[in-house]
Amino acid sequence: MIPKEVLKQIRRIQITTSKLVSTVFSGQYKSVFKGKGIEFNELRQYEFGDDIRFIDWNTTAKMGQPFIKKFIEERELTVMLLLDFSGSFYFGTTNKLKRELAAEICSALGFLAVYNNDKVGLLIFTNKVEKFIPPKKGTQHVLRIIREALYFKSKEDKTNISVALEYLNKVCKRRAVVFIISDFYDEGFQKMLSITNKHHDLIAITIIDPKELKLPNIGMVKFYDPETKNTFTLDMHDKTLRDYFSRQSSELLERQNTMFKKLGIDQINVYLDGNWQKELFKFFRMREKKLHF
Repeated sequence: MIPKEVLKQIRRIQITTSKLVSTVFSGQYKSVFKGKGIEFNELRQYEFGDDIRFIDWNTTAKMGQPFIKKFIEERELTVMLLLDFSGSFYFGTTNKLKRELAAEICSALGFLAVYNNDKVGLLIFTNKVEKFIPPKKGTQHVLRIIREALYFKSKEDKTNISVALEYLNKVCKRRAVVFIISDFYDEGFQKMLSITNKHHDLIAITIIDPKELKLPNIGMVKFYDPETKNTFTLDMHDKTLRDYFSRQSSELLERQNTMFKKLGIDQINVYLDGNWQKELFKFFRMREKKLHF
């Protein structure tokens, strides 16, 4: 039985993200991810977000309003959401945990797919695949995905991104748009990222807590690592320690950014204390410009 507070949270996410999707992201999603088709089908009135290259200027001149050529899609689009549920995703020093923010992002991406009549699926992973929901269409299916993203209890705490990507490549034979949502606290997954990106359109969403980049000056603090189960105490009055931590954290994030760029994988950095909607919007704008350059 799902707790009432989780049901309320699902409903709140559904309302906020579905409104955001229909008003802000939908037109960009179509132009960024939709195939252009191979066969002319019909003419229809131009809609916001349509590619202006397909405007039929003769019909537009006759009718006095823009019309666009509609093509039959080459294939049906499938969106896969790969969600990290390792121990570090139960962390958060703001008003939400990483996994809660990830659920909101999954909701927006899921409703985007449904709004555009595409399939969407979910793969939850730790150091193994914990849950796989095959891609389907429909609002009820997206609500199930949101529910799992919020309520699912993982059995493991460690991270193995390669295992998740390898499983995805086995179950998704046809090309899909794949969003992998993680903090990428793992090693040795670069090769599998490269392989996956050759078969799918892979986008990495990195969720970052601000305290992971800069320790506060608050004295002696006891830490617990949920993935290794280790505990340790740090004196955060020590400026040398804080500076060293900041350098190491910044260098790790920079190495991740460099890796994704080298592999040709688009990346979105999302901060727990930031505006994920704005970052997602910037990504769509960037992708749109790149594809139409």
